[in-house]
Amino acid sequence: MAGASTVLSDSSLLSRLDRALLPVERFMALLSGIAAFSLMFLAAYSVGGRKFFDAPLAGYVDYIEVLMPLIAIMGISYVQREGGHIRMDILIGNLHGRLLWLLEFVTVLLVLVLMIALVWGAWAHFDRSFDCARPLCSRDSTIDIGLPVWPAKLVVPVAFGVLVLRLILQAVGYARAFALGLERPVAVPLTLSVAEQAALEAEQLEGRD
Repeated sequence: MAGASTVLSDSSLLSRLDRALLPVERFMALLSGIAAFSLMFLAAYSVGGRKFFDAPLAGYVDYIEVLMPLIAIMGISYVQREGGHIRMDILIGNLHGRLLWLLEFVTVLLVLVLMIALVWGAWAHFDRSFDCARPLCSRDSTIDIGLPVWPAKLVVPVAFGVLVLRLILQAVGYARAFALGLERPVAVPLTLSVAEQAALEAEQLEGRD
């Protein structure tokens, strides 16, 4: 898993675009957290209803089905921005300078190509289930209580689309760092050393006092 990281900012266009996209990513991550939190209440309600009233929540599995894309995918771009996805830190941590930026650029570019393909496929999957000529604009629904599935399917291309924008910014950031030989480029996650991480945590604690 990636270690602690930071994203630097300056007055450049790239950095301004990075900061403009960040509130969208934070909002989507918040929605993901709210969905996970609400699922706990649904579980407690269903278990309590089954135990005390012999009446579990109707369609509990259906609610899980439609909430799962929110929980699993909605915050993916924010995690990418913060450098929190799984990666080989043992290898990356030993690289420096242009070689590091080149490897990061190639990696982000490969992921970008994959995500563009996934956006196209996810949108086609959503489009097959969406039809406003039908009730609730849905061609398919959940099994137990008939919730329309297309809103959950729409979450996937939207979340992946935001991730594509983030990957484009990071690819430009790494390419710029490689071309200019930058030590600490903007708009990309920079892995912190143990000492830097400790100093950052100390500053945060001092700010709370």
